[in-house]
Amino acid sequence: MGKTIKREDSKHRSKIGGQALIEGVMMKGAYTGAMACRLPDGTIDVETWPEKNGKDMPWYRKCPLVRGSFNFVLSMKDGYRCLMKSAEKQVVEGEEEDETEEMGKFEQWLNDKLGDKIFGIIMSIAMVIGIAFAVFAFVFLPKWIIGFLISHTPINDDSRFIRSLLEGIIKIAIFLVYMIITGCMKDIRRTYEYHGAEHKTIACFEAGDPLTVENVKKHTRFHPRCGTSFIFITLIVSILVMCLVPLTIVWQRAIVSILLLPLVVGISYEFIRIAGKSNNIITRILSWPGLQIQRITTREPDASQIECAIEALKPCIPENLEDDEW
Repeated sequence: MGKTIKREDSKHRSKIGGQALIEGVMMKGAYTGAMACRLPDGTIDVETWPEKNGKDMPWYRKCPLVRGSFNFVLSMKDGYRCLMKSAEKQVVEGEEEDETEEMGKFEQWLNDKLGDKIFGIIMSIAMVIGIAFAVFAFVFLPKWIIGFLISHTPINDDSRFIRSLLEGIIKIAIFLVYMIITGCMKDIRRTYEYHGAEHKTIACFEAGDPLTVENVKKHTRFHPRCGTSFIFITLIVSILVMCLVPLTIVWQRAIVSILLLPLVVGISYEFIRIAGKSNNIITRILSWPGLQIQRITTREPDASQIECAIEALKPCIPENLEDDEW
């Protein structure tokens, strides 16, 4: 099974984190990143690359409050790159040739001009559309809805706390509805299962158990350092931060909320770091809502999905576990 993990501390807090991919899992450790995907022929394809998440990180990735935004952007960038790669790995060569034969004139022209770049361009366009939708759904829409409601109710228009609280409730509702609806889709549900495999495998490693399918199955699929919990904490922090903003005009509040996003992400990241390191009553209470949302974004994986997660995790384990301390 690769490296044998020996340690007395069964409560090791690992800095290894990951992401579910299309029929696979990506993991990032202190010095190595890896992605493992189940190919259409049933085999597992593993790719690795060097990482700088150890002691050699630049200052802006270690400075409190500042590091949150940089690490978040880098995680999004790497996650998106691996997601595109995992999608490409699901295309069988024979199917690719059949698709080429069935192309129309316009599609053939695009293929001739752009070649292999066309998939990346399409995914980039989809990412831009996704970001635009996220800004509209989580920044502008809640503020517009609450601004409209307040203008037609006796609520004090100058009440920053009530306005921010109601906007936050709308954001959380949109987030939950989106997750529930997408979870009903077959392909997304499988991605949520790989998400569960990722969490359970990391939990198995942190417990000091050998990385086998049977051992991984015994562990929880909920993890305090999950991106789902991070997003939820970010929504909560945004409510508190926006309580300090005296503006009431919708477009002005939307612009200010975008400008304050690095601060909100920075504060949220620091909380996730504390939650990932500590297990006291305070962090358990504050982490509880995010862990419950993971009931939506994770599913119990099968053995084949766990195998992928194990293969993605093993290359990321450093020789010296002190380099892996969260």
